[in-house]
Amino acid sequence: MSTGLDRAGGLARLDEGSEWDIVIIGGGATGLGTALDAAARGYRTLLLEGHDFAKGTSSRATKLVHGGVRYLAQGNIHLVRHALHERGRLLANAPQVTRRQGFVVPCYRWWDLAFYGIGLFAYDLLAGKLGLGRSRLLSRAEVLKRLPTVRDENLRGGILYYDGQFDDSRLAATIAASAADHGATLLNYVRVTGLLKQGDKVAGVTARDMETGTDYRIKAKAVVNAAGIFMDEIRRMDRPDLDTGLSLSQGVHLVLDASFLSGDDAILIPKTADGRVLFVLPWLGRTVVGTTDTPIQTASLEPHALESEIEFLLSHAAHYLKRPPARFDVLSVFTGIRPLVRVKGASGTSAVPRDHVLMVADSGLVTITGGKWTTYREMAEQTVDAAARAGGLAPVPCPTAGLHLHGWKERGGPADPLSAYGADAPLVRAVLAEKPGWDAPMHPNLPYFLGEAAYAVRHLMARTVEDVLSRRTRSLLLDARAAAEAAPAVAAILAAELGRDEAWVAAQVAEFRALAAASVL
Repeated sequence: MSTGLDRAGGLARLDEGSEWDIVIIGGGATGLGTALDAAARGYRTLLLEGHDFAKGTSSRATKLVHGGVRYLAQGNIHLVRHALHERGRLLANAPQVTRRQGFVVPCYRWWDLAFYGIGLFAYDLLAGKLGLGRSRLLSRAEVLKRLPTVRDENLRGGILYYDGQFDDSRLAATIAASAADHGATLLNYVRVTGLLKQGDKVAGVTARDMETGTDYRIKAKAVVNAAGIFMDEIRRMDRPDLDTGLSLSQGVHLVLDASFLSGDDAILIPKTADGRVLFVLPWLGRTVVGTTDTPIQTASLEPHALESEIEFLLSHAAHYLKRPPARFDVLSVFTGIRPLVRVKGASGTSAVPRDHVLMVADSGLVTITGGKWTTYREMAEQTVDAAARAGGLAPVPCPTAGLHLHGWKERGGPADPLSAYGADAPLVRAVLAEKPGWDAPMHPNLPYFLGEAAYAVRHLMARTVEDVLSRRTRSLLLDARAAAEAAPAVAAILAAELGRDEAWVAAQVAEFRALAAASVL
């Protein structure tokens, strides 16, 4: 089935000037989830994203659908229980972009086997019926069989447990398509520039199409601020005197060749020098090492890894792997910023809880922030409940707990390079067959076909080379140099699909290659 994502049609609906039930600001995980929830309840729903869907934090996660082993150690039982239940729901609702992932905790002291074993047994219990498999102790020989590249000196054994893994920006596109399926209008590159007021109450937004410069006045019964790391900017449109509500933290990830793991299981390093857990993960044919937790002062769409963070990750990985990774082994670096709710007295951002916070201003502006990808659905449910009350909408029960997402298809059968598209894979294959060369790889080192760029424009609202190579495919994250080399061919396809000229192609290639250059060491 085709997606209902249609930018031209969405802009035409803005021109109609009619009132929306709920307008959502922000097209990351929380905003997209809120749009799906609201539309599935039957509310007339509009989502506006000033850049691309999942442009920021939501495409730069650690790729885990998890309860949070570290949060259990901090005693945050409530967060872990809810996250584990949502993990189970997400894997059931979107099997085409999620999967069960085995993790091994290698132990180099005998007492660590008991300590971490008890903790992960509790993790299993909290998951209840939505668990993914029982954790168990592993002998030294079993650890080395499952993790042939792990450092074996003084290795005593380990613990095996299970969590979930996913492709974050692919899930974002899947949720966007699901929201459109239920009647929502979603627009990228339309930036909210202000709030409309009727007396003291929020009554809509003003917005600008960043491609054409066209301005819109959009009336709404309820407005939701799901702008992530930029949520304070929206709150100050309502009340300019508000203090900052966020503590920002950035997390850096290094992408290495698959040979650094040489197996299907991930490694959990349970305690680093700064008190975090560290993961070494197999992901899309690569190895991902992450993450850091570094306090920062300013939100940015393109955060950059600090030299100290890169050295931290390389040194910790070297401590646990037989083959220490070096800078020249890094295929790509990606960095995301966490929108953590400011907590007085917290000793650094690693101590700040990952719970979400829902706020309703006196004006009726609903703000949702914090949380993580795993709990996006629960956050959306609570947000729509609040928005319906704020906007005086008729209450409707939330239908998303068991709602299959767009393209739902169980995994199984022979390996398919288009499996992430789920039930839409035949439609993608039809596009690949349209023109000679479209069924060829974008690049020898990338697992994507050239014609996927055309599909991304037609069905997933891709507008730029970056949209295609960073988020509709994960080329930039998997191999930044290869992605830069693929940019001209991708730009040519986008230009033909969007009606752009050669100057646009040249500018797009230059912009993307600058971004790719910042993603390598």
